[in-house]
Amino acid sequence: MNFNIQPILENGQVILYPLQENDFEALYTVAADPKIWEQHPNKDRWKREVFKTFFEGALQSKGAFKIVDKATGNVIGSTRIYDYNEQENSLFIGYTFYAVQYWGRGINHSVKAMMLEYLFQFVSKVYFHIGASNIRSQIAIGRIGAKKIAEQEVTYFGEAPRLNFVYEISK
Repeated sequence: MNFNIQPILENGQVILYPLQENDFEALYTVAADPKIWEQHPNKDRWKREVFKTFFEGALQSKGAFKIVDKATGNVIGSTRIYDYNEQENSLFIGYTFYAVQYWGRGINHSVKAMMLEYLFQFVSKVYFHIGASNIRSQIAIGRIGAKKIAEQEVTYFGEAPRLNFVYEISK
């Protein structure tokens, strides 16, 4: 791989910073809201011990970000770039979540557009794993032009496998 999957990315609304170990408390403050996880495949990530495992997987991925609101400086969520495939010239974006107060404000669209603009300099396809029961995220990913192409069991770091839909967007 001849590019950085964990750069600092910035637009008018947010800054994505590479996730660091010392980001746990700020990110858990967001993740502790059970409403965030209602439609996610792993509904108990709001629990501190479960989120600790999720956070450790994020750090080990070396492609995870904390998302910061530029106006307030507050951590408002996280996302991840992972599973680079050199032969297919593709990778995944996923594991994304936001504080509830940021839902419906265009933040997800803004973050994904910024990530895609960066990634399409290096790859021709980006995939997304979306939980089979996560209707909210399925609608959101469709709004940016991604199409459902498959269903797949995904094994999460330290968690049970869950059914996900695979969406694709091409350069």
